[in-house]
Amino acid sequence: MNLREKIRTLGWVYPTAILCIYGFFANCRCAEPFLTPYLVGPKNISEEVVTNYLFPIWTYSYLALLFPVFLLTDTLRYKPLIILQSAALVCNYCLLCFSDSLAAMTALQFSYAVVTSTEVAYFSSIYCLVPPERYQRATGYLRAASLIGYTFGATLSQLLVSLAGTSLFHINAITLGTVSVALLVSLAIPMPQRGMFFKGAETHDSGVEEEIEKGTTGSKMEKKGWFAQYETLTSNHVPIYIVWLVPVFSGSCCCSPLEVKRVFGQMRDALKEAYGSGKVVCWSLWWALATSGYTQVFNYVQLIWDHVEPSSSGAIYNGGVEAVCTLVGAAAAFGVGHIRMAWGVWGELCLGVFSAVGSGAVFLMAFTSSIWASYTGYVLFKASYMLAITITTFQIAANLSMECYALTFGINTFVALALQTVITAIVVDERALGLDIVTQFVVYGSYYTGISTLFFIRGLYTVCRHHCRRPPPTLTPHTEVLSIQRM
Repeated sequence: MNLREKIRTLGWVYPTAILCIYGFFANCRCAEPFLTPYLVGPKNISEEVVTNYLFPIWTYSYLALLFPVFLLTDTLRYKPLIILQSAALVCNYCLLCFSDSLAAMTALQFSYAVVTSTEVAYFSSIYCLVPPERYQRATGYLRAASLIGYTFGATLSQLLVSLAGTSLFHINAITLGTVSVALLVSLAIPMPQRGMFFKGAETHDSGVEEEIEKGTTGSKMEKKGWFAQYETLTSNHVPIYIVWLVPVFSGSCCCSPLEVKRVFGQMRDALKEAYGSGKVVCWSLWWALATSGYTQVFNYVQLIWDHVEPSSSGAIYNGGVEAVCTLVGAAAAFGVGHIRMAWGVWGELCLGVFSAVGSGAVFLMAFTSSIWASYTGYVLFKASYMLAITITTFQIAANLSMECYALTFGINTFVALALQTVITAIVVDERALGLDIVTQFVVYGSYYTGISTLFFIRGLYTVCRHHCRRPPPTLTPHTEVLSIQRM
């Protein structure tokens, strides 16, 4: 076994383990299910200010930060962005614990936008630290660590509130401790030697290893510039829009006009390939529409719960509900992978049905006066979304080449966030309609009704077209003889 094979065999365990530990502590945020009761209660901020002023700041900040963070992630090699994420989490809970001013809570929303926008650095860093044959297993470990951390934090907070009578301030103090551990762990995360987008550099690295094994200095390799590796990058099937996007916008290299023209020409070709298929466009449309609505419901559900059952009554089970939702959603997403169905034919109709379930669940949360009915509606809503988004994800992937996969999902996510920002600006922001929380949920339910109607009709059309185009059954020689005899 040569040096490169030893590195690939042994070098993936430590970065995977340390990223999983970080993911557990960063997501073990006990206070998150009780954020709204804490702001409305101990912080003495009115429900209207929280709904129509504070929460929209996060949406606007998230949209503004998403693209710059995307560019910086690969340029700075991931680790600095992960450290920034953990530092922003520590800042969040310091503000929640030790400050009561509205200005501090406003800064909190921007800080939380930093946390959410840098998630891309955490989930993509593993692909720069482990060999490709370990991608699937390492990805599963990271997702599991985040899920376990969130579920553990939500469950712990519910037990502390319900059984031990712990105050929400102390819940936030405990969370400050867990995210501080995450900050310390982030310092131990290895710095990737290459970016995820510059995969062609792996060829360069392997050449260096071979030089080391032969005992040479490898100075020739060191003299290779980024432009000298261009052909290597493209010949290894790295998308041209990925190879050039970061350096072009970050100013890390100077491109000639001819090279820039070639870059944007191939970016245009990649977009045509990604969205040239009607199926990909249809699935991506559902992704963007449904995700924007889901995020709105997720962000404001604690406010509807506080409206139905004020937190001052003491009987709040937000943590337990979030834990149950996470497990039910994960089980639903896992179960989809074991259902045998012609998703290309029936998938759009399923999206319409699942969207209808989500619409009914949101209307239930809007009109019920029972907190348990509202909790049940949220569980149904989240489970239906997890089912549908899982179907959508693998259907988009099935219709794309690997080169267009990252581009398509990135664009879909950005469009979803842009739609969410528009909804927030019109429906929630106090400078526009500034609707109360019940009316907001009526709007979200109507929004999902529209999505359901659109995809139900589209699904019926797809099913009918498929059955109309089915070729007539061919007659076997045996069948032909029988038919002749009957004549």
